[in-house]
Amino acid sequence: EKLQIDLNMLGKWAAENSMVINPAKCKAAGHGEKSKAVCFTRSRVTEPLNYSLRDIVIPEASSCKYLGIILRIDLSWADKVNYTAKEAWRALHFTMRILKKGKCNTRSLAYTSLVRPILEYGAACRDPSRKGQINALDRVQNMTAKFAHHKNDPNRETLTDRRKIACICALFKAYTRERAW
Repeated sequence: EKLQIDLNMLGKWAAENSMVINPAKCKAAGHGEKSKAVCFTRSRVTEPLNYSLRDIVIPEASSCKYLGIILRIDLSWADKVNYTAKEAWRALHFTMRILKKGKCNTRSLAYTSLVRPILEYGAACRDPSRKGQINALDRVQNMTAKFAHHKNDPNRETLTDRRKIACICALFKAYTRERAW
């Protein structure tokens, strides 16, 4: 009910300032669906969410994408981890095609600058805890090690360790009120 009041106030504010908010073009949910409302809870919601903006009903969705992070209504990271792994594989295969005959240094640098940022984006907030999700992300790094060095390097820093460091740094910055990002 409070959200609907806020939506009404937003519509009124937009009208007063000669602005038009088109609910059909709103993207409050992921997967390419338009104008969706998402309720985040682990409990079962029995009543439907009937929100509207300018008398146009905003349908419900099971997830939304915000700043590149996919948020699901059950607060699971499965969609984000799968999407991240898919994008990282795409970037890795592109790199492998381009640098097929490149030196090990060049291949390693390409991974560090093109693939690893995809794997680490938002890692401080979406650290996966399920083994399958962790393995999906680690498979990309293992394939890169084989591609760049033609072997598995047991001394390399794992993505899990890098995610832990990112979480600790984000917590420290939040604790000291430093801008984390």
